[in-house]
Order: sequence, then C-alpha cells, then structure tokens
Amino acid sequence: MTLTEKIAETAAYIEKRTIIRPVAGIILGTGLGRLADSMAIDAELPYSDIPHFAAATVEHHAGKLILGTLGETPVVCMAGRFHFYEGHGMAEITFPVRIMKALGCSDLLISNVAGGLNAEYRRGDIMILDDHINLLGINPLIGPNFLELGERWPDMFEPYSFELQEKAIAIAAKLDISVQPKGVYACMSGPSLETRAEYRMLHTIGADAVGMSTVPEVIVAVHAGLRVFACSIITDLCTPATLCPVNIAEIIATAGEAEPKLVQLFQELLKR
Repeated sequence: MTLTEKIAETAAYIEKRTIIRPVAGIILGTGLGRLADSMAIDAELPYSDIPHFAAATVEHHAGKLILGTLGETPVVCMAGRFHFYEGHGMAEITFPVRIMKALGCSDLLISNVAGGLNAEYRRGDIMILDDHINLLGINPLIGPNFLELGERWPDMFEPYSFELQEKAIAIAAKLDISVQPKGVYACMSGPSLETRAEYRMLHTIGADAVGMSTVPEVIVAVHAGLRVFACSIITDLCTPATLCPVNIAEIIATAGEAEPKLVQLFQELLKR
C-alpha cells in the first residue's frame, strides 16, 4: 500500500467517526495534555484503533486523537506525539501531519518542552519558534516524493509562519503572558539528554533551546503546505553557567505550571 493510499484509508476511518471537519491541527508535547480539557470533544480515538498509526509509548502522552472544537474552531488534536527515540521511523512520526492535511487542516499548532540555552530565558518561559536546527541526522522527506502531497524540494525559509508568530506576540501582550520571541530550536534524537559539551556546542551554533521532537513534523507540514506555529515551554536551563543534572519530575511540573498560559495562547490564536 502506498503512502497516499494509507492516508486515504486513515482519513476515511476518522471521518466516519466524527462530525468535526477540522481547520487546524494541534500536537501536544510532554506534560501538556490538558489543553484537551478546554475542548468541546466530539470524538476520542485511541491511536491503537486508527489504521496505520503508531503507538505512543512515552509516559505523560495519552496516545489518542481528539476531534472537537477549541473555542469556536474545529480542531484535531494529538494528545501524545511520536518520537524518533521510541524507535519510530520518520514516516510513522509524521504520518499524523499528513492525516491532518487530508482532513482539511490549513494550520498546525505544536507545543513541546525544551531545555533553555539562551541566558535570558527562565523556567516556565514560552519560547515562540522562528527557526530550527535539525540535528537528527535524517530528514522525513528522504525517499520517493508524491507530488500530490508536496513538491520535491520544499523551501524552508519560513518554516514557522511569520504571520502567526506576530499574532501570537500580540495576543501574549494583550493577555499579559510573557513570551520569548524569535527562538531557534535545536532537535536532537534523544533519549539520552545532552552532554555538557553538546550543550556548549548548541549554544555556540545559535540554538536558544533544545528538545527531541517537532522538527520532523514541521518539515512535513511545510511540504504539505500547512502554516505552522510552534512554541516551547522552557522547563530547565542548560546554559554553561547553569548546567546541572536534569530532574524529569521537575520538568513535568514546570510544564504543568505553564500550561494554562499555553491554552490561552492557542485558544486566541485559533480565532479567525
């Protein structure tokens, strides 16, 4: 079965189980699943029931596709994403983005948690992504290209919509939410966290934050013609002056504390 055939089969399966026809997709990161609590939910589909979907194996990832409305906007939301370090291939990681496009989405909103490399950042800050550095050593578009899904050589000058960034900055100012604009996100494979030398390298090459997700999905979203907005909750500080062993429980707690601000930001951003 070709990729396009898999997309058609999966999209048809989902459409039969919901009245929602989403215009925006949302991918939620580690510890950031409560945004779904703000949705008027029409359908919740476990990944294990959806044809051609991988399984989410990471703790704090619910592993279900949620369709409903956020505010008045019809959305499809991934409560739990797929990571390279789980052993998933690039096609599996990015397949949900293809499905969001097939369901009718024109925009994609992504959240993640990340370590802060910028000395001006503080725990709990929301960084708005403007650019990224792909250090995975692989690109999800390697292999045969299907022109009906996107062009062979998509331009990555604007991976994160300038328009959505500016709108988010204005919303944050209105709601008194502190954000760090124009962030550069570096994507590493994980699951091991970075060494001290790697943190220094990332800082040197211009990264403001580092994480283990988002970039594959963004590349495929750009290929598919979606507008992308992404933000990172800075859960720990990784500058040379602040390096110390990472506490995963603290990361989850910091993400949870910042999540209400993220929910507000996404709700307003989706208003037409």
